[in-house]
Amino acid sequence: MPANEAPARRFRVGYLSHVPHPSFLETAAQHPEMEVVRIPLDQPEAAVIEALAACDAYYVMASRDELPKPFHVNAALLARLPDLLMVGSTGAGYDTVDPAACTAAGVLLVNQAGGNAEGVAEHAVGMMLALLKRMPEAQAAMRAGQARDRNALMGRELRGRTVGIVGIGNVGTRVAEIVRLAFSCPVLACDLYLDAATIAARGAEKVEMPRLLAESDVVSLHLPLTPDSRDLMNAGSFAQMRKGAIFVTTARGNIHDEPALHAALASGHIAAAGLDVWEQEPPPPDHPLLNMPNVIVTQHTAGVTHESRSNITRIAALAFADAANGRLPPRVINPAVVPRFAERWAAAFGRPMAT
Repeated sequence: MPANEAPARRFRVGYLSHVPHPSFLETAAQHPEMEVVRIPLDQPEAAVIEALAACDAYYVMASRDELPKPFHVNAALLARLPDLLMVGSTGAGYDTVDPAACTAAGVLLVNQAGGNAEGVAEHAVGMMLALLKRMPEAQAAMRAGQARDRNALMGRELRGRTVGIVGIGNVGTRVAEIVRLAFSCPVLACDLYLDAATIAARGAEKVEMPRLLAESDVVSLHLPLTPDSRDLMNAGSFAQMRKGAIFVTTARGNIHDEPALHAALASGHIAAAGLDVWEQEPPPPDHPLLNMPNVIVTQHTAGVTHESRSNITRIAALAFADAANGRLPPRVINPAVVPRFAERWAAAFGRPMAT
């Protein structure tokens, strides 16, 4: 480098408190064009904002209850970060980010869709198997000293049962593959964004929600939380499900109505439920669904495996590296922003983005 030439400015990525897996930092370290900055949360809010304001990108926690509200990406926060170019969530979800606000501010939003598909799909199918075999009920009876008649806990097998998948993206496709190939299950799928041919290629038959609910022995949710999906599974939806069916969700809280699900389980209309996601995470200890013997509960841990966390953090680091090198990363949530993002990136780095 000539003595009078300034070194190229690095693309600065800030994260709060911690990263989900060391793979993020290990992958980022292989890209010297990128600088990663840890911003501690044990300091005044103004100091956190000041540190974020000096970053080109924000690697934001995806779980809404783990991230303090002032640092959720919305119009108010973005107004305090006028030079921010990009936001990347730590997972497939982006509940802590307002995509419309990002687009209005010229900020690119990416997620890590598909990175944890195996972990989440295995979790969902594991719940199906445990619920059909009534494992949580057997465990509760044994621990209470009430296990006497094994026939009282007679279960069912998954093989050949109809599985209804709501949202057949990366995770839903993998669930369909597992239950179809390993258990010979017919698979129905409802997805507003995919046509019948695409869904057929993913191993399922495209149907509308009323038919899926009426004909499925197991209903499993695998869609993001959006205004369209909020409260999708309400009292009316649960009433439409086949009597004795199983309900599983590893998607997002607020897609299913928790009091309505509790009522459907208490009435016996729904046989059992597997819940990995909640309106409040974790739910309070006295939450009614936590104390039902026919419910399996986990704390949004379906995708919290060593393999999934390593994969999603590596994908995130590579997305930031793409942006650092002037390339558009994959998995863009708000594609309408791309032209303005490219203009802002070029102004910040003094050269056009790669085409």
